[in-house]
Amino acid sequence: MDRRDFLRTTMLAGAAMTLAPRATSAADARVDVLLDEPIARIDPNVYGHFVEHLGGVVYDGIWVGEGSRIPNTGGIRQAIVDHMRHLPKGVIRWPGGCFADSYDWRDGIGPREARPRRTNFWTPEMAARPDGPWKYDPNHFGTNEFVRFVRLCGGEPYLAANLRSLPARDFYQWVEYANSPAGSTTLAEMRAKGGSAEPLRVRFWGVGNESWGCGGNLTADEYAVEYRKFTAWLPTYGEPLSFIGSGPNGNDLSWTRRFFTTLTAKGEGALNSIWGWALHHYTWNASRGATTDWNAGKGDALVYTTDEWYEILAQAAFIETLITGHWAVMGEIDRRHRVKIVVDEWGTWHKPGTEIHPSHHLGQQSTIRDALVAALTLDTFHRHADKVAMANIAQLVNCLQSLFLTDGERFLLTPTYHVFALYAPHAGGEAVRTQLGAPRIGYDRVNDRGSVAGLAGSASVRDRTVTLTLVNPHATDATDATITLRGGRAASARAVTIAAGEIHAHNTFDRPAVVAPSAESAVPVGPGASFTHRLPPASVTRLTVALG
Repeated sequence: MDRRDFLRTTMLAGAAMTLAPRATSAADARVDVLLDEPIARIDPNVYGHFVEHLGGVVYDGIWVGEGSRIPNTGGIRQAIVDHMRHLPKGVIRWPGGCFADSYDWRDGIGPREARPRRTNFWTPEMAARPDGPWKYDPNHFGTNEFVRFVRLCGGEPYLAANLRSLPARDFYQWVEYANSPAGSTTLAEMRAKGGSAEPLRVRFWGVGNESWGCGGNLTADEYAVEYRKFTAWLPTYGEPLSFIGSGPNGNDLSWTRRFFTTLTAKGEGALNSIWGWALHHYTWNASRGATTDWNAGKGDALVYTTDEWYEILAQAAFIETLITGHWAVMGEIDRRHRVKIVVDEWGTWHKPGTEIHPSHHLGQQSTIRDALVAALTLDTFHRHADKVAMANIAQLVNCLQSLFLTDGERFLLTPTYHVFALYAPHAGGEAVRTQLGAPRIGYDRVNDRGSVAGLAGSASVRDRTVTLTLVNPHATDATDATITLRGGRAASARAVTIAAGEIHAHNTFDRPAVVAPSAESAVPVGPGASFTHRLPPASVTRLTVALG
């Protein structure tokens, strides 16, 4: 154990002694599930993922190579595929992110040994040095390999096109490479040489990424013109094409308004060219303030106070403001709301220092705090199922709020993975309105006071079964929640909980099950429409209720 690990272990031990949960309940809470007030179907694509050529996401994460002693299918790490099959079959986005707007898709096709090596400016060996040294991408993992990985997982591919440094012609030729019939074009023949004679049938295409910044530093009006150019005409080859526009920097409502205004300058028919509008939301301790240091506001992934615990949860909840705000602005032009919201990057972003391996740029550990962020965010998507059609947590493995951590042959599931698995029954169900009541929890920010909701959650219905997920954010106290089904009665109920008893708890290669779901247990419901269930502190609970 090196000095940093020793200090961290010592601090966590002290935190465990001072933050042990009390036996008393913080407060009573109420949950009303309004069975007769449906919102919309929860699209499994809100359980989507993000794969970018950053650090250890692709190389050492997903791609290990055919000759590796690590179990693999055609070079793809088998453990990731096996565990992804237990999750909702959502989309997976690739190759970026900022990497997408410096990527030439032609570099990743054809015989692997003949592919060029390119500088990857988005994965420096030492992030603190802006001049490098830089990593080099061998392009062993390209379009064919990515789509094969997605299909092995049971999902759908979502490709992000390079708008900053490639012309529109390269975009429609990438569509041709992916979707043209077998043997029909030269590009289809090139695809076959890469191992995929049949069309890849890619439906979802992102037109650039963060075009206000790394994707071109454009204004909203400039981007709208480029978007029209890129989507003016593309062959479909019998496959529906769904284009996703590059949305604003955070809560910049003016970017959304200007884009839709300029997009429709030649008529509202242009709205038919856009299926989704992308929002990005990363969570960190915003009250630390902003400086020229891009890590300002980002705290340690493992060492934090209870105030920092609550600040992260409050920042995660801000995604609701982004969704409702941009949805309202979109509706000023798109009055029929044909265009849906796509949150294709979201998750926690902590400062460097807890990555599993030095080469895992933007890698970080994942604790029970990250699990609650995932649960709060997914519950928000459910409550706005009429608005949010897709979302992609950043990222799948070894980067930011990942579901998996790897280091060579070593592999583990993070608390975030367990939340995705716990919430899986929601996917495809009908979201119904849910009213939650509990005292807000106050905490100290750097220069003021903050508060976070004392209870969060969502509900969905399918086949006479209600799936209700609840988050108790209180760091030390349990909550007794009285659950009432308005418009129905519970015949039986069962519960599964993710809780750790300590707010810094996380999984390691040596102790991989510190944070994991409990065994499912029966919940007494009684003869009425209401029943009570205790939610442990710092926990995520799924209740499965059979309707009588």
